[in-house]
Amino acid sequence: MEVGKLGVWYFFDGVSSPDAASSAKRLEELGYDTLWLPETVGKNPFVLASWLLANTSKLKLATGIANIYHREPTVSRALQYTLAEQSGDRFMMAIGVSHKPLVEGVRKLEYGPPVATMRNYLEQMGTAPYTAVREETDPLTLIAALGPKMLELAKTHTQGAHPYFTGPSHTKMARDILGEGPLLCVEQKVILETDADKARELGRPIAKIYNRLPNYRNNWLRMGLTEDDIDNLSDRFIDETFAWGDADALRERINEHMEAGADHVCIQPINTNGNIGELDWTCLEALSPAG
Repeated sequence: MEVGKLGVWYFFDGVSSPDAASSAKRLEELGYDTLWLPETVGKNPFVLASWLLANTSKLKLATGIANIYHREPTVSRALQYTLAEQSGDRFMMAIGVSHKPLVEGVRKLEYGPPVATMRNYLEQMGTAPYTAVREETDPLTLIAALGPKMLELAKTHTQGAHPYFTGPSHTKMARDILGEGPLLCVEQKVILETDADKARELGRPIAKIYNRLPNYRNNWLRMGLTEDDIDNLSDRFIDETFAWGDADALRERINEHMEAGADHVCIQPINTNGNIGELDWTCLEALSPAG
């Protein structure tokens, strides 16, 4: 499966399935290549992907990011091969180790060493039997890689990496580690708002969802942000991890990722009306690959 340059990353937990299908069709019409579906404690992203694939004809679907603690490796392999075959190779899977507070606090499971746990999971997936009808080519597997060791694992054990909540400086580091070949599909939060104070205030409630999670914190520190930046969601933090401004400014940030080595950028539009669960179609139309 070839991956185009621009996609959309979005939670559909607060949206009915018929409305989600309508949104997917509209994104397809706007020319976006891939729709990325996250996983927390809401809708199953594989079930939702199957529904959205059945309601579109060209749009690709991807999990971003499926939690490996939610299912054992042979199940993940069967899911990705089934969805790829159902859709004519329009599905790819990005998986991640999640975060200790979620795995142990919510799932009540033991959280293992991230890199070793992911390596073991991928190796079990690679040897899992799958005897059903399938596409001629294997579906793509990416991992949610942030740190150098996980990026190395993405390079050696998968088809690439899907970093979340980063910036162009991280994209450059990731490409340096991955080298040529592996896919680098990065997520970028975007806000179609030219007023700096308003844009930053729109970003902070989103950032607050993540800023206590250790894996993200460690990566932001690697990016040169400080504990104070992260704790207080400083202007510097917002400017580094969010893109805001007019459509040209948002395109410039997307291009920065591309120039740093990204193959694909999936934008997460933050609605300027303050409603986290509502897609900002004005932003998506302004950045539409279909013009």
